[in-house]
Amino acid sequence: MPLVSFILLPFLGSLLAALLPANARNTESTLAGLIALTCAVQVALLFPEVAEGGVLRQDIAWLPALGLNLVVRMDGFAWMFCMLVLGIGSLVVLYARYYMSPADPVPRFFAFLLAFMGAMMGVVLSGNLIQLAFFWELTSLFSFLLIGYWHHRKDARRGARMALTVTGTGGLAMLAGLLVLGHIVGSYDLDHVLAAAEQVRAHPLYLTALVLVLLGALTKSAQFPFHFWLPRAMAAPTPVSAYLHSATMVKAGVFLLARLWPVLGGTEPWFWIVGGAGLVTLLLGGYAAMFQNDLKGLLAYSTISHLGLITLLLGLNSPLAAVAAVFHIMNHATFKASLFMAAGIVDHESGTRDIRRLSGLRQMMPITATLAMVASAAMAGVPLLNGFLSKEMFFAETVFMDTASIARWVLPVAATVAGMFSVAYSLRFTVDVFFGPPATDLPHTPHEPPRWMRVPVELLVLTCLLVGVLPATTVGASLAAAARPVVGGDLPAFSLAVWHGFNAPMVMSLLALAGGTLLYLLLGRAQRQGRLVDAPVMGRFDGQRIFEGLLALLSAAARHGRQALSTRRLQWQMLWLVGASLLAGALPLWLHGLQLGHRGALPLSPAFVLLWIVGAVSAVAAAWQAKYHRMAALTLLGGAGLATCITFLWFSAPDLALTQISVELVTTVLILLGLRWLPQRDERLRVRPRGTRRRRLRDLLLSLLAGGGMAWLAFAMMSRDFPQSTSTFFLERALTEGGGTNVVNVMLVDFRGFDTFGEIVVLGIVAITVYALLRRFRPARETMDLPPQQRALPADLQTDLLNPRNAQDTAVGYLMVPAVLVRLLLPFAAVVSAYIFIRGHNEPGGGFVAGLVLSVALILQYIISGVEWVEAHLPLVPRRWIATGLLCALATGAGAVALGYPFLTTHTAHLHLPWLGDVHVASALFFDIGVFTLVVGSTLLILTAIAHQSIRGHRYHARLQEEARAAQENSKESDSSPYPASAESYQKVKTSGGAV
Repeated sequence: MPLVSFILLPFLGSLLAALLPANARNTESTLAGLIALTCAVQVALLFPEVAEGGVLRQDIAWLPALGLNLVVRMDGFAWMFCMLVLGIGSLVVLYARYYMSPADPVPRFFAFLLAFMGAMMGVVLSGNLIQLAFFWELTSLFSFLLIGYWHHRKDARRGARMALTVTGTGGLAMLAGLLVLGHIVGSYDLDHVLAAAEQVRAHPLYLTALVLVLLGALTKSAQFPFHFWLPRAMAAPTPVSAYLHSATMVKAGVFLLARLWPVLGGTEPWFWIVGGAGLVTLLLGGYAAMFQNDLKGLLAYSTISHLGLITLLLGLNSPLAAVAAVFHIMNHATFKASLFMAAGIVDHESGTRDIRRLSGLRQMMPITATLAMVASAAMAGVPLLNGFLSKEMFFAETVFMDTASIARWVLPVAATVAGMFSVAYSLRFTVDVFFGPPATDLPHTPHEPPRWMRVPVELLVLTCLLVGVLPATTVGASLAAAARPVVGGDLPAFSLAVWHGFNAPMVMSLLALAGGTLLYLLLGRAQRQGRLVDAPVMGRFDGQRIFEGLLALLSAAARHGRQALSTRRLQWQMLWLVGASLLAGALPLWLHGLQLGHRGALPLSPAFVLLWIVGAVSAVAAAWQAKYHRMAALTLLGGAGLATCITFLWFSAPDLALTQISVELVTTVLILLGLRWLPQRDERLRVRPRGTRRRRLRDLLLSLLAGGGMAWLAFAMMSRDFPQSTSTFFLERALTEGGGTNVVNVMLVDFRGFDTFGEIVVLGIVAITVYALLRRFRPARETMDLPPQQRALPADLQTDLLNPRNAQDTAVGYLMVPAVLVRLLLPFAAVVSAYIFIRGHNEPGGGFVAGLVLSVALILQYIISGVEWVEAHLPLVPRRWIATGLLCALATGAGAVALGYPFLTTHTAHLHLPWLGDVHVASALFFDIGVFTLVVGSTLLILTAIAHQSIRGHRYHARLQEEARAAQENSKESDSSPYPASAESYQKVKTSGGAV
């Protein structure tokens, strides 16, 4: 299997799982388990190729000019992590099949789990720093969805938001650090970065890169002072906790530390920052774990402590300590996953995780109790279990390290104390829960879980035993292969023997076992006497309180800023926007100046001057007429747009002219539909606001400054000579490399195809957003819920409403077009659209213009014939058009990648077809099909969303007609005021079509 398939398969499985029915729990779990197990087997088969320092690599061209190719890279360390992610992932899937309730939305669970698995595989296998940062943030996003899976619970929502905020913020800092690191090396390729260790450490920006990268790693692995988010993430389902906090989510931080250890490690700042954070976290997590009364809370703080142990080992700047860190990553994943699953079984079968309520479960759940005791012993570091071996290596490193004098005695003492804490909370997990008298007040009667629910725990506990008894045989080769890339190639001498004699590490182990047991007994006695309820002095290290206080301060500052700067008036928003843009453009010109070039000006054409006079007069008149008659203003605005189109033609830019005229048509229809929402200005009711003249003068001056500045900038640029300009580049290469003579179209679908793809994605998002907003829109109550006596209208306005022409008024104002002509126009417009599309690669045209032409023809059908007729004869679903367009464009780019070329690379072919002869076909044609389809779908979705609201208004308009007729008859017998209070509301209803 290609390396990239290990990343893609989980994501594909996630999509399939999301589409499965809610009651297909067996199908969903089988799908997820097969994907994880298949990938795990394939990765295991690759071990001989990475065992002796080999590196597997797959390069996928993406943006080679910027050094941003997609690189999938596997060495021994990545192989080990892949086995953890996939192996434990497959066991978690099997466990979740029996743990999750039938009432839970299981497709969503497995979809999120597989997506997270794919993101984690992306982190592990990334051979490019930017690619690693991308998948890193994906793990934060999908962990947010998994932690908040039970979104009906407040603690799940808060825990998910906290985890996303902390790890997401750290990820942004890490991205900045990786950018600095790539700048130092001159490449973002991981192989180049790992080979430039001396260059990085000697660079002035080393400390900046180090701090930023460590912020990402320490937040992800819940290291002090960012440790507070992990216990709050325990609101997730137990399978999620078992997966995220044993082998994946929190291990991503230590993975990054180990991955960059050869480059960033070996310095004093690394030692004090990484080692210091690890030491504090080791002690703080272990101390807090002893006082937890929730099983998952105890395991959460113990996870924090063990992650601190790994971080401390990586911070010691010793190759042997790095080997011990890699070993403990493997061991911790096995016993911690089994402990989380055992805690989930206890919760699932007894109905509670409260240690104070649990007791004597060994009699009712003997097999589960045995498995939990063995896994707890491994966590405590009991001999003949895997945790003992890596703990011994940790003790040895703290004793025999060659470092500053203060650390020589602090580290062994701290390691021994942390070992005592580990023994104490391990005893709380086993003795308090499984021994003693049987509990009687539990929600459920405890019993053994289903057989297959216990199998994952059994396999993991068996691993703990085998590694503890036969370490060299079971994991010796795997550990050597995984540790070799971390230490930079040459492994230090180390032994995996169970017995190393009676030495200092052994004495520390015995002290930890004895001291931990005594500490457990003292704590139990104090808690039974009620003298000790919570962990003393832990309140001073409550990062959650600081975090929530900081969020409250930021929210208050944002609220005050919004109150001071925001406004609901669109004019003020546009004023600030245009003013800020003008300032941003003027500032560099003011500081650096702008000199005119020396190119000679062409003779001024009187016809061109007349054209621009007409355009300028139309623009000014449109602004003036907007006060009185919006339809006239819209017509004049179209005149200014037409002058712009002719200008493009004048300067030999037919593609721009075609696009401009098409956009003008679509925009005109859009504004016409929007006009129906605005109240009509009636001279009898209008009162001119204060300061109108000053406001208009201000807007005129701002417009003149902005327009004049852009004109000056354009003139200054056109007056210069650019012998090696970008236009020359595209003119020379459009035909030879893009396969087309229309330079503009070749640029859009080939040279800048990636930019165009991003633009159509944005267009699709905007269309769906407009649709989502308008489908929930409701009108103002004053136009819909007035009682009949407040709807009395003046006689002339009643007559206006009863005019048959106005009663049949459509969204095109007073323009009446026979529906038959518009229906005959549709096939003609479709032919024109196809013609413009097909000729686009060599002549003016293309998918964007063709899509707009067809959209205008279709929207006219909606306007003239009505939605009912169109839906009956032209069953269009714009959302499907958008999705089809995106998939077509993406498939075109993916096809190039599949052939080994950069994304969206164009290929051309010359085909000989019957009756047509020689036909030139470029792969960009299919990308242009995607653009065409998406433009049609987006335009129709936006315009019909607005038009549907107007159609609802027509129905209310008809109801008002009936009331107006009755009011007209009653007005002959009454002397009511000619201008009642509801006249202004009626004008709003009239001009908006009574939109609802």
